[in-house]
Amino acid sequence: MGRAEERRARQRGHRAAPKRRRSVPAAGAKPAKGRIRRLFTWKKMLGTFLGLCLLGIGGFIVLYLVVDVPKGNAAARQESNVYKYSDGSVLARVGEVNRESVDLAKVPKEVQRTFVAAENKSFYHDSGIDVRGLARGLFNTVTGRGTQGGSTITQQYVKNYYLNQDQTVSRKLREMVISLKVDRRLGKDEILAGYINTSYYGRNAYGIQAASQAYYRKDAAKLTVQQGAYLAALLQAPSQYDWAVAGPVGKRLVQARWNYVLDNMVKQHWLDPAERQSMNFKKDALPKEPKGTPGEEGQKGYLVKLANQQLEQQLMKQQGMTQAEAENAVVDRGWTITLNIDKKKQAALEKAVKSQLTSKLDRKKRKVDGNIQAGAVSVNPKTGKIVAMYGGQDYFKHYYSNATRRDYQPASTFKPVILAAALENNATTQTGKPITANTVYDGTSGRQVVDHGSKVGFGPPNEDHVNYGPITVQQSMNQSVNSVFAQMGVDVGMSKVMDTAKRLGMDTDGMQAVPAQTLGSMGASPLEMAGIYATFDNHGYKVTPGILKSAEQKGRSVAIPDPIGSQVISRTAADTVTSVLTGVVDDGTAKKNVANNPLRNGQQVAGKTGTSDENKSAWFTGYTPDLVTSVGLFGEDNKSKAHVSMMGATGLLPSPGRVNGGTYPAQIWAAYTFGVTGEAKFDLNTTQGAAVQPTDTPTFSQTPSQTPSNTPSSAPPTSTTPSTTPTQTPTQTPTTGAPTTGTPTTGAPTTGTPTGDVTDNPLDEGNGGTGQ
Repeated sequence: MGRAEERRARQRGHRAAPKRRRSVPAAGAKPAKGRIRRLFTWKKMLGTFLGLCLLGIGGFIVLYLVVDVPKGNAAARQESNVYKYSDGSVLARVGEVNRESVDLAKVPKEVQRTFVAAENKSFYHDSGIDVRGLARGLFNTVTGRGTQGGSTITQQYVKNYYLNQDQTVSRKLREMVISLKVDRRLGKDEILAGYINTSYYGRNAYGIQAASQAYYRKDAAKLTVQQGAYLAALLQAPSQYDWAVAGPVGKRLVQARWNYVLDNMVKQHWLDPAERQSMNFKKDALPKEPKGTPGEEGQKGYLVKLANQQLEQQLMKQQGMTQAEAENAVVDRGWTITLNIDKKKQAALEKAVKSQLTSKLDRKKRKVDGNIQAGAVSVNPKTGKIVAMYGGQDYFKHYYSNATRRDYQPASTFKPVILAAALENNATTQTGKPITANTVYDGTSGRQVVDHGSKVGFGPPNEDHVNYGPITVQQSMNQSVNSVFAQMGVDVGMSKVMDTAKRLGMDTDGMQAVPAQTLGSMGASPLEMAGIYATFDNHGYKVTPGILKSAEQKGRSVAIPDPIGSQVISRTAADTVTSVLTGVVDDGTAKKNVANNPLRNGQQVAGKTGTSDENKSAWFTGYTPDLVTSVGLFGEDNKSKAHVSMMGATGLLPSPGRVNGGTYPAQIWAAYTFGVTGEAKFDLNTTQGAAVQPTDTPTFSQTPSQTPSNTPSSAPPTSTTPSTTPTQTPTQTPTTGAPTTGTPTTGAPTTGTPTGDVTDNPLDEGNGGTGQ
């Protein structure tokens, strides 16, 4: 066989050999790992990553070439805001631009540096953008994760002067490109000057010169480093950090921010450490009282301010703006804002305050008369709309709105919240009996509160130290008996009480769940209390009072949320509270000035009085089926703004002249409410309380040293009994005779002088409520 034949034979052999068959994986079997490895090799992954990077770089180059620096328009974008009543008539037109640009050379160097220390320590050597912060902001915008700060000074200047406050991806990308170009074209001093001259500082002030005048009544050239640090700190949240209107949280935060700014200056070697140590915020940086702007006189300024705040809150929620961005986007930006304020009700409320209170004050005769501040909020419980509001004597004279301030105690107006918590949680007394309107407690003044047999070191006195002995919950609410509700709060569990308060609409952040809170020793505003009582009136459906009806700006509008929310407590619990509160009006502390008011025309009324310790605040929050109004009076020193007693105000009250909730607050409430409402009855789903059954009056265990200002009446309440007859008989009949010296049926300790760590004023430090 030749070589050629051998080769052909070998080829024939190869062709004849059987082919190897590929194995086919069984159904459901996992693919071979080798295939996955081939698909995700490191080379392919790296190539994909590099491709995306090149694509991003290419896109940015195109964007950089396409986007140019626009003409500045900060001043051009400032237009008057128009505010309207609910019927469309004009309430106010606000927008006289308060801006005056100054040359950077006229601003002290150390003051210039406070802004750099506050906002952007790398300003003098960065490229104008913060890449990490920008990426984080873009990601949060795309994913809807809310506000994102942290921009450089250049970026903020570009946003203020060239763009707007909208939180969109396109705006942020344009901001980045323009910031890079601006940083190349302008010097750092020019950028810093533009930034401090276009920023919004609150008090309707744009630019450092306007801010310097608004806060310190001086030109920017005369600012100290301490004052400059305050203005720089303001930029994070202008309204919240304005010392004149800031609450406890705002004051704490702005002081922390002020310290942060000055400490950063030390780190940057711009401020001597020894000099820094000697600086004190309250001594060196406290601003002066603000002045209103044209168009905000009288009550207008208070209404405008609340409208702006609620609009800003919506922009923060819906567009992810920071608070500073939202304020900058609202104030003097050409909005047409329609309020829920009813023109006639607003006039009626103002008239009621004047006729019942302010016309009787004479600061020349009595110093205390100059310290009386009134605030009120009126809400439709079915819609949640704020239909009238009284913020103070005049926005130009008292910048801080008494309608929204939260620095005074609501006192006994908090007691219905305790009852609501008891009913909602099916709470029981210490002996296991259900807490109802008919449950009997020991009403001895100063009685030591107990928890499972142990004293808790708390025994609040009743007003005028009256001992009521065995007394029902209904009667205790009528007479505002502190000792009963202190025990009830512990029976329910204070954590549950505070949780109920939060669900009803009270801002409980930072509040401790301690027995002292049963006296309303926390801070609350008439706006807050109106919302809580409106939720009772609305059968347990949450009411968050809203002043905004609509807000439009150049063809676009902002969605206004429904003030009526979900059910936060059961209808039975809410209606039972309402039923009990009719007893306060018809048979308790509000009987004289509300139930027996000659203006009353068949309106069924529920409400609660409240008077804080040392008579520093007095309240009446009450409601008819279609209107809820909270009225508060506050003792505020005319000069120092410290909380002071209102004792002796007007000189018209019986000695010692205590201004309690049943006096002027109730009078204002009645003059207003009975003038704007007609006959109405509550639709209640309950078998408890004064609205469905008469209450008996207890006899005191001992004669009080002073007759209470409102003598209890044994007559049934004037409220009309609902057509539905209670389906069950109360489980316990209250004792109406003189109390025995034994243990009351609820298991409370015997009457007498309490022992333990109890004082006549258990809230010496907290100024808790002790009265009606």
